Amino acid sequence: MTELPICRTCGVQYGAASFDARTCAICADERQYTGWDGQHWTTLAGLSAAGHRGVVRPEPPGLTGVGVEPSVAIGQRALIVPGDGGNVLFDCVPYLDDRTVAEIHRRGGLAAIALSHPHFYGAMIEWSRAFGDIPVYVHAADRQWVKRRGNVRFWDGDTLEILPGRTLINCGVHFPGGTVLHWPGGLCTGDIFTVVMDRRWVSFMYSYPNFIPESPAVITRALSLVEPFDFDTIYGAWWGRVVTSNAKAALAASADRYLRHLH
Repeated sequence: MTELPICRTCGVQYGAASFDARTCAICADERQYTGWDGQHWTTLAGLSAAGHRGVVRPEPPGLTGVGVEPSVAIGQRALIVPGDGGNVLFDCVPYLDDRTVAEIHRRGGLAAIALSHPHFYGAMIEWSRAFGDIPVYVHAADRQWVKRRGNVRFWDGDTLEILPGRTLINCGVHFPGGTVLHWPGGLCTGDIFTVVMDRRWVSFMYSYPNFIPESPAVITRALSLVEPFDFDTIYGAWWGRVVTSNAKAALAASADRYLRHLH
């Protein structure tokens, strides 16, 4: 489906039934924005013709990252999280190609995809189908933002172990369905807990581009949900955005600092 539309600002691919060329519903929401020169679209074929390519490389310590060069839209990279039962792709990117698929197959392929929030849905259905129509896990609280039909599994509640040792936690930061993934080596957070430029810290926002802070009640709930889990590393949404040690303490200190500045 190389001609389906992809928003140039957020990078989310739309199906024909949900597509309105005038606007991207995800970007029209106050947590994102429409580009200053208006709404523009591309496609997988258009990105390929423009010279974009998939990138698969280590994201230390212990994971493999998947991205696009040159970057597209928000520029996030996804993470391949290994374990019994197969690899999980946490978050997604707007582009894939045969070389990237082959490279991931050499690393064991993918058994499931899990999404943190709508801005990182990317071309998730294309990714699912490229690896055998694998399940795509989206929290049910964000159901309205899924813009293309496929093997999407909406889940409810606070936590869900989707494969042995890989547990989704609905922290509710940034979006009501905002989700992080715990595995024995750490916590993958996208920008639900975003690793900032000073990589000893993370931060929390309702809207990043529009600088709307997250509420204290939401942050407090999120911390209580991750408290039972052990983790020493936090992997954020972009290359190199990783808290490499003492991450659980860094998360608590970051929340304390953030909440102090709200008062």
